[in-house]
Amino acid sequence: MVEFEENHRPLILVTNDDGFDAKGLDVLGQIAGEYGNVVVVAPDEARSGMSNAITVKHPLFIKKISQQKNKIIFKTNGTPVDCVKLALNVLLPRKPDLILSGINHGSNSSSSVHYSGTLGGAREGVLNKIASVGFSLLDYSPEADFSAAQQFVRQIIDKVLQFGLPEETFLNVNIPKGNQLKGVKVCRQAKGKWGEEFVEREDPRKQKYYWLTGTFQNLEPNATDTDEYALANGFVSVVPCRLDITDHSAVDILKQQYSTNSYIKSKSKS
Repeated sequence: MVEFEENHRPLILVTNDDGFDAKGLDVLGQIAGEYGNVVVVAPDEARSGMSNAITVKHPLFIKKISQQKNKIIFKTNGTPVDCVKLALNVLLPRKPDLILSGINHGSNSSSSVHYSGTLGGAREGVLNKIASVGFSLLDYSPEADFSAAQQFVRQIIDKVLQFGLPEETFLNVNIPKGNQLKGVKVCRQAKGKWGEEFVEREDPRKQKYYWLTGTFQNLEPNATDTDEYALANGFVSVVPCRLDITDHSAVDILKQQYSTNSYIKSKSKS
């Protein structure tokens, strides 16, 4: 279990899905250190697209990478959600005040929120009633430039520490690439999907195998209140996401459709 000399500082857990040696994780860990004591628990290699996957068929291992006065870094062979679970149940002396995931190399806007390991880490945090934020930069390069993004990461951390977040809500923050950022827009998730393609290849033993690829499709390109619009126009998008995925507008409709009487009537007509 980790210990810090200055126990009065906020305790911040940092994770990601790009791996413990990703530049975005290093940047986020440094920023988090400005606000409190930091424990970084990250996968030992890139595990993008893991969403809320957990490891149940083989053991998990933890290795300490480094320790400084106010920051300790661990790596594990698990997923981002495993990282959070291990931190909460094995490593941390108490529940952290904040969980930060990222900064991801690449976008997690629109429907990508469902696949993202970065957002899986943040979602696991709020499942445990901890204020959580996932950060992503729209640059897939391992050497991405995070310099312009840092002031907005600080701004959002400031707000979350000051005001907290609504119950069962975490933030999905995406930051455009480049230095001409105009500000922050709180918005909604755009409706979109990935046009998927599988590239077929053949190994030396003549066995076929497939690589998943594809392009993102914005299904509402004319909407001006979405994360895709904000990002296309140079704004940092902040989308509040909820744990409850119930379609509340459909509850009463389905109650009518699935009620005993309506079922009997429909059977009698047939």
